[in-house]
Amino acid sequence: MDKCQIAVIVGSLRRDSFNRKLASAMAKLAPSEFLFKQLEIGDLPLYDQDDDAKQAESVLRLKSEIKAAQGLLFVTAEYNRSIPGVLKNAIDHASRPYGQSAWTGKPAGVLGVSVGAIDTALAQQHLRNVLASLDVAVMGQPEAFIQAKEGLFDAAGNLGAESKTFLQGWINRYCAWVKWHTA
Repeated sequence: MDKCQIAVIVGSLRRDSFNRKLASAMAKLAPSEFLFKQLEIGDLPLYDQDDDAKQAESVLRLKSEIKAAQGLLFVTAEYNRSIPGVLKNAIDHASRPYGQSAWTGKPAGVLGVSVGAIDTALAQQHLRNVLASLDVAVMGQPEAFIQAKEGLFDAAGNLGAESKTFLQGWINRYCAWVKWHTA
């Protein structure tokens, strides 16, 4: 049986990003028939519609990786109560030119981690709105607003005991969501 490929888009470029750690930890929780690949978005030029006719190699690579995946996993930070600019830039590039979106019809999950008191709730809501306009089927429940606090990750980058049970249930539901949409 072929592995179910999941394109992981992390909405943070920071080297020690909590969201990158969360994305890696979530992949470890998934069933063995799933393969999670974090996609590079930091090398994309700023989106400019004038470039639609001749997209940069980094944009073509991103679109190809998205198209090859059976599902999408967005793990994002929250910047100024919305999605980070780097994530919006990647979304815009992969949706263009008009009528050639790589996102269309893909099942997706959205989660994020932040040190803030409301975690990534607003960024996730904004991202869900953007993805809905691109015909991405986003899993609605359970939602996962994770606060970065002591014990979230152990020294090896695995999830701590307090969060692992909830996030195991989340990834199980997400994998079932992808299977249902790709059956």
